[in-house]
Amino acid sequence: MATRRSRGGAVSRAALRGRADPRLVSFNASIHVDRHLWREDVAGSVAHVEMLGAAGIIPAADARRLIRGLERVAREIERGEMDWSEELEDIHTHVERRLAEILGPKVAGRLHTGRSRNDQVALDERLLLLRLGHEADLAIRGLQRALVAQAEVHAASPMPGYTHLQRAQPVLFAHHLLAYFWMLERDAGRLADARRRTDWGRADR
Repeated sequence: MATRRSRGGAVSRAALRGRADPRLVSFNASIHVDRHLWREDVAGSVAHVEMLGAAGIIPAADARRLIRGLERVAREIERGEMDWSEELEDIHTHVERRLAEILGPKVAGRLHTGRSRNDQVALDERLLLLRLGHEADLAIRGLQRALVAQAEVHAASPMPGYTHLQRAQPVLFAHHLLAYFWMLERDAGRLADARRRTDWGRADR
C-alpha cells in the first residue's frame, strides 16, 4: 500500500485519514533505537548514489548533489542539529526528509532508485555490526595488553590454583592472568569470523 505524508508530517497509510493516536505513533516508532544507525545509513546511501551516477542510472549532476546533501545531513546530525521526531518513525525517514528539504523532493527522490527499504535496512545493520565488532576487537586487544603487562609484573608471584572450587597446587599469578588472555583471544577469533561473514557482498564498497 502506498504511503503519504499527513499534514503534520508523519508517515501514514493512504487508506487512513486524520492524525494517528499518539500511542500508535509511539508504538510504531523506532527512532529511539535506530537513530544510532545514522552513520551507516548515510554511508550506505552515499555508496548507492555513487553507483547510480557511475552507471548512468541517474544524472551525474544529481548524484553529486545527493552526495553533498547527504554529507550535509551527516554533519548536522553530528552537531546535534537533527530534530528527532517519533512521527517520522525511523532514521531512514529522518535522513530522507531532511535531504528533501535541502535539495527538493525531485532530486532527493532519486535516492531510492533501484533500492528497496529492505536493502537499505539490511546494509545499515551489517555496517553497524562491522563497526561494533571492530570496536569490540580494539577493546579486547587493550585488555589483553593490560593482562600481559600485569603478568610481567607478577611473573614470580605465587597463588593457589583451584579445582572444583577447592584449592589445588600452587601456580603463578602470571599464568592465571594469561589464562584470561587466551580466553579473550578465542573471543577475538569468533568476532573476526563474524565480521568476515558480515562483510561478504556489501553494497558500500
